[in-house]
Amino acid sequence: MHHVSIRTANILRAIAFYELLGFSVKERFTTGYTLACWMEGLNSRIELMEIPEPKPAPDAFGDEHYVGYYHLSFDVGSYTDNLSQWLDNLKEKFTQESQNNPQNIKPLKILLPPQQQMIENKVFEVAFIADDDGLPIELLRLYH
Repeated sequence: MHHVSIRTANILRAIAFYELLGFSVKERFTTGYTLACWMEGLNSRIELMEIPEPKPAPDAFGDEHYVGYYHLSFDVGSYTDNLSQWLDNLKEKFTQESQNNPQNIKPLKILLPPQQQMIENKVFEVAFIADDDGLPIELLRLYH
């Protein structure tokens, strides 16, 4: 996959969120009528696009009848051997930044705390967080 494109209500807040998650801006540009950028991090590439007059995103995580793209998933196994600790550190980083820069950073919203999940014959640690627009993001790592 080349990248995932995310429409956002506020590109500056979205950039700040993804930077705290471990991404960095590689290129800023416009796409006709809106601001956009490429970001890279967590062995992935995303494109953010600011949408004028945005509508709230559907609640893909909370609505069991929602149909469509469900979430992004980032494998953080090469960054940590303890998802709970990594998420605690991330939450603390967001808390500190939200105090220093409340107009661009909100405290981290955890949708599902870390837990083990069996997928085929492997055990993973998984957690879900929400980005600045409320979109669900899965964080996972193979449990050894």
